Parts: sequence; structure tokens; C-alpha cells
Amino acid sequence: MSGLEIERKFLVRKGGAYKRAASSSSHIRQGYIPADGATVRIRVRDDKAYLTIKGRSTNGGMTRYEFEKEITLDEADHLLALCKGGLIDKRRYLVPSGGHTFEVDEFYGDNEGLVMAEVELGDEHEAYDKPDFIGMEVTGDKRFYNSHLLSNPFSLWRHTLPEEYR
Repeated sequence: MSGLEIERKFLVRKGGAYKRAASSSSHIRQGYIPADGATVRIRVRDDKAYLTIKGRSTNGGMTRYEFEKEITLDEADHLLALCKGGLIDKRRYLVPSGGHTFEVDEFYGDNEGLVMAEVELGDEHEAYDKPDFIGMEVTGDKRFYNSHLLSNPFSLWRHTLPEEYR
């Protein structure tokens, strides 16, 4: 897959309502290979693996070019060994809402307690229905980029967020 990725990102309120609303979930481990001008991610999602390259964000962090290709688990293991700063470990829940699906990520390790949701859109102005557990929008806030969470984990700055998000 390749093309423009248009998404909005939100914090999720405490309480676990997203788990009850989810149609499925999967375990994800991912790491990042250093690159200037792009984000190079290696991801293992349950029993499949992917190489993803993302360009710089535009429009307040909402839009960017994305290239993704499925790779073998063996290739992913070798590439994960090249990643710097450790790995992101999380569980992703898919939550249908209207005509969209929210991807809700529950983080583990140094990012334990952080729960975020993303919704992909066809264009920047597309309307969507937000489930009740969706809270404050954080689109474009670099603190919430997965690649940034490796070097600046949620455990170091969780106290800066309102109680309903930590």
C-alpha cells in the first residue's frame, strides 16, 4: 500500500469502554530505523510483519505520505535488530463507529497507562462519529508519536495530562 495517510489522533478516557466496543484486537511490537526526512518502521502484528516508510507530516500532523509492504517474520526479526531505542509494545483494538473504525492502542512497558485512538479519513474535512470514550485530540502533538515515545516515554510526563487520561 502506498499513498497519502490522513488520520486524526485522540487520547482515550480511562475505564476500558473501548475494549467492550472492540470487534477484535491484536498484539503489536514495532521499532524504528533512523532515517533523515522519513520515519522507517518495522512492525510485527500477531503473525504478520510490515515495513512502513512515512514522509513528513503536513496540515498540523494530519496528512503524510505512507508506503507499506508486508515482509516475512524472519525479515522483520533481522530489521528489528537494527532499530534504535528499543521497541514499542502495545495491544490494538479495532472499534467500529459509524462508517469508520477507530484503532485504539493500549501501551505497555515505559508507556503503560497511555491509551490513544486514531481514525483514518478519506480527506481532511471528512465527518466521523466519535465514540464516547474518545477524548482530547492530539493530532500533530509529537509527544504522542510512537517513534517519540521510545526516547521520551509516557512514564516521564504522564503527570502533565488530566487525570482522565492517565
